[in-house]
Amino acid sequence: MESEKQRLKTPTSTFDKMFTGFLSWVEKRIAKHSVHGNPPVYDPAEFPWVGKIDKQWHLVRAELDSLLERREELPNFHDISPDVSSITNDNNWKTFFLLGYGVNCEENQKVCPETTRLIKTIPGIKTAMFSILSPGKHIPHHTGPYNGVLRYHLGLVVPEPKEQCRIRVDDQYIVWEEGKGIVFDDCFDHEVWNDTDGVRVVLFVDFVRPVKFPFNLLNWLVLSSAAFTPYIREANENQKKWEKQFHGKEKASVS
Repeated sequence: MESEKQRLKTPTSTFDKMFTGFLSWVEKRIAKHSVHGNPPVYDPAEFPWVGKIDKQWHLVRAELDSLLERREELPNFHDISPDVSSITNDNNWKTFFLLGYGVNCEENQKVCPETTRLIKTIPGIKTAMFSILSPGKHIPHHTGPYNGVLRYHLGLVVPEPKEQCRIRVDDQYIVWEEGKGIVFDDCFDHEVWNDTDGVRVVLFVDFVRPVKFPFNLLNWLVLSSAAFTPYIREANENQKKWEKQFHGKEKASVS
């Protein structure tokens, strides 16, 4: 396991390398001035909204159950975000985006109104989706691109034996539980296993990491500029195309 961060996409151009160096400088300040410290895994109680959403998880699960009837039609994660192809390139990690780096997936939100209502209560939400792992799926160890966001997973479908459906963040192993959220920093090395015979689903959310002033402004600047990067723009375009195709079929079957 590499000692240095293994990004989802390795920088190649001079600009990419300079930008990566700048991000590294920013990340050190983000970690030092984080409101809730810099652990790999957080106490969910640090974020009051987590408990409020967890209590209404059954509303999210009900909307998910309808989507799972068309699971094979849902996109693979790398079909939407090609930069993750370094860690997954099969048909066993499906997604259903509701929000992609601040861009609303409007057609998807229409079929998940309760989930959409709940995620919009999350301060600084950037991305939200259903993350759907097929039986036997393994996501190899990797790190996220930037520590200015934190990640929330709400367990929605956790097959038995649940101990075989787990995530490692740094040196901590966590087993998902239905109706219970976890919060972690995906910039720590992490790895995922679904070694069961069932499908695992979590509500996957990235939200702005609370950072002390004035470094919160620096974080805001980096996150705002991310929406203009080629990776995010390509993902948003892929998502729009997929939504049009998926919901077009849905409307045609009704008419």
